[in-house]
Amino acid sequence: MTFELEHLWTSTFWIGMSGAWIIILAYILDRCIGDPRWIPHPVIGMGKGISALESIMRARVHTDNGLKKAGIWFPILIAGGSFAVTWGLLFLLGLIHPILAAAAEIILIATTIASKGLRDAGMEVYRHLKQQDWPGARHSLGMIVGRDTAHLDEPEVVRGTVETVAENIVDAIVSPLFYALIGGAPLAMAYRAVNTLDSMVGYKNDKYLHLGWASARLDDWANWIPARVTALLLIVGAWVLKLDAKGAARMVARDARLHPSPNSGFPESAVAGALGIRLGGHNVYHGVASFRAYMGEATRPMESEDIVRTTRLMFWSAGAFVGFCFLATLGVWLAGGALLW
Repeated sequence: MTFELEHLWTSTFWIGMSGAWIIILAYILDRCIGDPRWIPHPVIGMGKGISALESIMRARVHTDNGLKKAGIWFPILIAGGSFAVTWGLLFLLGLIHPILAAAAEIILIATTIASKGLRDAGMEVYRHLKQQDWPGARHSLGMIVGRDTAHLDEPEVVRGTVETVAENIVDAIVSPLFYALIGGAPLAMAYRAVNTLDSMVGYKNDKYLHLGWASARLDDWANWIPARVTALLLIVGAWVLKLDAKGAARMVARDARLHPSPNSGFPESAVAGALGIRLGGHNVYHGVASFRAYMGEATRPMESEDIVRTTRLMFWSAGAFVGFCFLATLGVWLAGGALLW
């Protein structure tokens, strides 16, 4: 190997491994402190930008076809703008000192993850259930789901909590880490913008059917690979935790595509199979009853401890993905060194 090639491989190796460490440290930071309310969160800025852009579009466009065309600009401006602003900030900080840019990237990626927040939300419901505080449990669940919770019994509260924790493993953890692995903080922030768009305008109702279609479609595309990766991670997590890994794999193969979302069925069916419970069923949204296909098999009654089991699955799966990020980066750069050799 010539000196130039050896120097090139050494330099790119450490650049790549620093990226892996940034992702690992970002995940650890989120898991330890989450999103303190006293720190401004980028999603708040995204939300304000989305609301302002919606007001401008509705003031200027008054036809369904026009709104559908205008809706394309939502992801272009919001997600593209989030990418550009993040990249520009890191570039400027890098001119001052690379360590400053790396620290900022760790913090920015951490803001796109919500592992601690998701765990805390689920465990808050669990604590109310253990205290037999049924109104408190219903209220806490109502803060994280869209369904009506006022009259749910304990098994239904548990089901709602398990479903939302399982579903959000993709949006809150795996997807942002996946895009951080590919494109660092700028791409992770762009993903978070897409996800925020979907949560604000990606509804199939009269108000957003035309204006939000592009945002909803892009969110489905963005989560397509991470959702399926998450199902695999949950199967591995089930095996590590001595749950039913075979059942998780079987339910993913059988039930994942029964969910109305092209992605949410993968983590939910994996969790259902791992725990030996049945998810899905009857829900009420704003007074309107609906039914979602069942996933999994009820091998036993659902209990509050299923919330704890789901959060453990979440953390094991997230940890497995972070480990994969490190090993994948290491493998790529070692392979690159072998080719240069």
